[in-house]
Amino acid sequence: MATSFSRLLSSRRNLGILSLVGAGSVTAAFLLHREHVTAGVPVRRRYPASAEYPDLRKHNNCMASSLTPAIYSKLCDKATPNGYTLDEAIQTGVDNPGHPFIKTVGMVAGDEESYEVFADLLDPIIKERHKRIRPTDMTHPTDLDASKIQSGQFDDRYVLSSRVRTGRSIRGLSLPPACTRAERREVERVVVDALSGLKGDLKGKYYSLTQMTEQEQQQLIDVRPLPVDKPVSPLLTCAGMARDWPDARGIWHNNEKTFLIWVNEEDHTRRFCRGLKEVEHLIQERGWEFMWNPRLGYILTCPSNLGTGLRAGVHVKLPLLSKDARFSKILDNLRLQKRGTGGVDTAAVGGVFDISNLDRLGQSEVQLVQTVVDGVNYLIECEKRLEKGPGH
Repeated sequence: MATSFSRLLSSRRNLGILSLVGAGSVTAAFLLHREHVTAGVPVRRRYPASAEYPDLRKHNNCMASSLTPAIYSKLCDKATPNGYTLDEAIQTGVDNPGHPFIKTVGMVAGDEESYEVFADLLDPIIKERHKRIRPTDMTHPTDLDASKIQSGQFDDRYVLSSRVRTGRSIRGLSLPPACTRAERREVERVVVDALSGLKGDLKGKYYSLTQMTEQEQQQLIDVRPLPVDKPVSPLLTCAGMARDWPDARGIWHNNEKTFLIWVNEEDHTRRFCRGLKEVEHLIQERGWEFMWNPRLGYILTCPSNLGTGLRAGVHVKLPLLSKDARFSKILDNLRLQKRGTGGVDTAAVGGVFDISNLDRLGQSEVQLVQTVVDGVNYLIECEKRLEKGPGH
């Protein structure tokens, strides 16, 4: 039977595969309607900005493309109300000059206010990462109506698997690069408490990494490769997202093992559609809310995930097309990106690629999933033509 993306988004049977939840941040009830902070807290500095400016001459990431000495001088003495500084935000980009497969962002947010305090740097980064997007004058759309997806049936001779994930952050708590141990534990408490309210086919169990038995760990790995081990990617470790591992980290899934949520990994939580709406409702019932604003959509740790936070990924066999010189250009035209099936730091094996949407911001969830559906079907048609040989 062919893999179905539209069914994956909406059906009970496949809901979990689609709905991985990314890390998020939480806020107490009295913080729900506070005004956004627009000015940073002064930072004491012993040396002038010119002496502290990082050496970016061999760097190839979005941060290095946008961070001029003038912008650094303007922002280096500021911090968010939580004390998060520019130097902390750009450290991952300073330590990781480039990546063999993708152009990385090179900067992360430590809290919701980072996107305002460091806007002079983050806005041009967002514009570069999210092509055709002007973050200063846009309104981000949201649409979770999976019934709108068309042609979601994939040819299972080429498509091995598919999934959709997104991320959410809980307003009022720092994001993973900057959170304290107490904040991280509070994220876990709030999210697990909310998940306990899920009913029916969404009802499930939370597995804390600090309390998990070896048998439970293996059961989770058998369901799907999950982050039970400490992250080793320098993009994450240099940003401070692996501190205190595995304290306050865990994985929740429903009893049918179709709806998965990661707590305090790269973001606070990751998930989708009906399950996502249910969890958000339960979070709000308990006096918390997700980070969101009309301009940038849902606020997440990495600027690359702003907007929907959505990544619709398909593992597809393209042994002939992937060797064609036009492959990269075709992907770019389709607004898709490729990576190895083991993640962003892995190469493709046997002509099997993880193909996903390049954009996150400025388009709705439905639009982005449809982009992947249409794009993957086109790639499969290209592969079939190459199989027939010249002239087809």
